[in-house]
Amino acid sequence: MKFLCVECDKVMDFAERQIPGDGTLAAVFTCGSCDREIAMLTNPMETQLISSLGVKIGGREVPAQPMELARTSLEGGRDDAFVLSEDIPLASGESATPGEGASAGTATVGRVVWTPEATGRLERVPSFVRGMVKRIYTDWAREKGVSEITPESMDRARTELGLEGM
Repeated sequence: MKFLCVECDKVMDFAERQIPGDGTLAAVFTCGSCDREIAMLTNPMETQLISSLGVKIGGREVPAQPMELARTSLEGGRDDAFVLSEDIPLASGESATPGEGASAGTATVGRVVWTPEATGRLERVPSFVRGMVKRIYTDWAREKGVSEITPESMDRARTELGLEGM
C-alpha cells in the first residue's frame, strides 16, 4: 500500500510511527515535494491484524535476509503449543492431563469446544480474519479456564478484551 499526494501526484514517504498504548497505531507520511503530511490511525483490531500478518509499518532499516520470513515466523513460540488434552492419547497409550506444561498460576483447559450457536456467530465474521478471531476467543477461553465457547462467553470476551465496538 502506498499513499499518494493529491496535489503533487507523488508517492509519500514514511515519516514516523507511534503506538499510543491503547492498542491503536498511528503512522505519518510526508510528501517530499510539497511537505504535506497525512496520518493513518488503526483501531486495536486492525493493529492486531497487522501484527499477526507480520507487516512492518515504516519500511526496512536493514536489507532483506535469506529465509527472513521463515525465521521470524518461528521466533517466540508459545509455551503451551504442545500441551495435550486428556482426550488425545500419547504415543505410549497414556493420556495427558489438561494444562500440562502450562505456566504456574494460569487457568488453562486442554481443549475448548465451540457450541453450534457460537460457530454460527463465528461464520458471520469475514473469512480473511475468521481464523484470527477464533484464535483470540480460544486463547481467551484457555486463559480463563472456559472449556466451552458460547455466544454469551463470546460477549464476555469482547467486553474483557475491549472489542465491543467491532
